[in-house]
Amino acid sequence: MSNFDDLFQQEQGQAAPISDQSFDKEAWAQKKQEQREAVYALIDEAATAVARGGDTFQKYLNVQSRFDRYSVSNALLILAQKPEATRIADFDTWKEQGVYIRKKESGFYIIEPGEEYQRQDGSTGISYNPKRMFDISQTGNNRKRETPVYPDERTRIKALLAYAPVPVRISEALPSDVNALYRPDKREIQIRRGMEAGDIFRALAQELAQAEMDKGDGSYNRSEHGFHAYCASYLLCKQYGVDTSGYRFDRAPDMLEGMEPQEIRAELTTIKEAAGEISGRMNRMLNQQRQQKRQEPER
Repeated sequence: MSNFDDLFQQEQGQAAPISDQSFDKEAWAQKKQEQREAVYALIDEAATAVARGGDTFQKYLNVQSRFDRYSVSNALLILAQKPEATRIADFDTWKEQGVYIRKKESGFYIIEPGEEYQRQDGSTGISYNPKRMFDISQTGNNRKRETPVYPDERTRIKALLAYAPVPVRISEALPSDVNALYRPDKREIQIRRGMEAGDIFRALAQELAQAEMDKGDGSYNRSEHGFHAYCASYLLCKQYGVDTSGYRFDRAPDMLEGMEPQEIRAELTTIKEAAGEISGRMNRMLNQQRQQKRQEPER
């Protein structure tokens, strides 16, 4: 009979299996708690930095546009640690894709939902735990960065109009400096005739964001949501390849002045959610269009 015992012998200098080592549960829990506190402190620091300057605010929006499915807190963490990231995953996910992490790359953290817990008031909360991630730039992937493929101008505008919460009508009576306007009294958006595609997209995206934030309960105030809508329009332009060179965020510090980090995150969440609702409808239309093209018989 063959003897395979040598396969189980420890090589000299090799660490013993974890099961043979003593495990200090309290030390492990303490380390995790310190790590969690450090990550949450970094979120607050990033939120405060975003509120201090227009350039940093715009960089945050750029990150959020690339990671539109990530929470505001995670976008802030990416901004603080890896602001140029384009595609991220944890170690195991990269490994499953046959991609390895380069040596000496330490990665960076986001947070992910953990276990539910009971609050003192009886409500249920969810704990969030740090998770180490790596950008594709930290891997041994030798492939060239993929160039985004955007819909053509006409398709982009049709996607904006698809499933819109209010009708969009051409108006001949808009002021000379207004390209589009959401009218809450009529529950419609009026848009100027004869504009270029980029101007249509930027103006329409902004007014759709205004309509999105009007909940129909009488509390809507256009001036309160003007900055939110402007930022949501920028996010959508970045996501769909529309020129954003005309956007300026110098007034961001004034809009967020005096706010605590949690309040800043709430403002950023309002922006993200308004853009996300519109983007979700656009993607629904674009995906349907792609599916129809696949089903069309070849000629």
